Amino acid sequence: MLIPIAGVLSKDEVRQFRAQLATAPWEDGLKTAGTLARAVKRNQQLADGSPLAVELGNQILRKLGNHPLFISAALPSRIYPPKFNRYADGGTYGAHVDSAVMQVPGTSISVRSDLSATLFLAEPEEYEGGELEIEGPFGIQAAKLAAGDMVLYPSSSLHRVTPVTQGARIASFMWIQSMVQDDGARTLLFDLDQSIQGMTSSVAADDPRLLKLTGVYHNLLRRWATP
Repeated sequence: MLIPIAGVLSKDEVRQFRAQLATAPWEDGLKTAGTLARAVKRNQQLADGSPLAVELGNQILRKLGNHPLFISAALPSRIYPPKFNRYADGGTYGAHVDSAVMQVPGTSISVRSDLSATLFLAEPEEYEGGELEIEGPFGIQAAKLAAGDMVLYPSSSLHRVTPVTQGARIASFMWIQSMVQDDGARTLLFDLDQSIQGMTSSVAADDPRLLKLTGVYHNLLRRWATP
């Protein structure tokens, strides 16, 4: 399931991020590429653990912790600290699948990658190409969202970033370990939760139908969740 999440960062926050990233010490993305990825990865990244990456990443995590749609869709248990990348001058990342388990640098913490997330920091008109293409059961879906918007998708999916032929594509990306590992179960919970949220504006809080649906949601979450 591919889920766009609008307004994770405001336009003012995006401008602040971009001002700091404009003079960032970008490194060759091959430094963090695995054996297979080295053949298809051509981009730049901020070094893991750099003060700027940590500062901006923590701001993103604080925003996500208060974003109802993100919480509903991801049901996060752990989040790999946000990373930052830049694609320009033909930069691309060919088809690949994200690693299943990732060690957080400098810690003993590991994160199972149930969901991948890309937070766009450049407006679509700033660059040519750079679409995030995600393969799923219904074919390929492309995402090229407004700056400040995020897309969530299963880490198990084959995905790629098409070549950036003009301008620069700047983004943050991360992986989420969900309390509900199974994508199908998580999708059902998300759909149910969104239906419940849609009802709250039109029925009373003590409406028996709303209470019953809410009970079903939490009992399913109780059955499937592994905090």
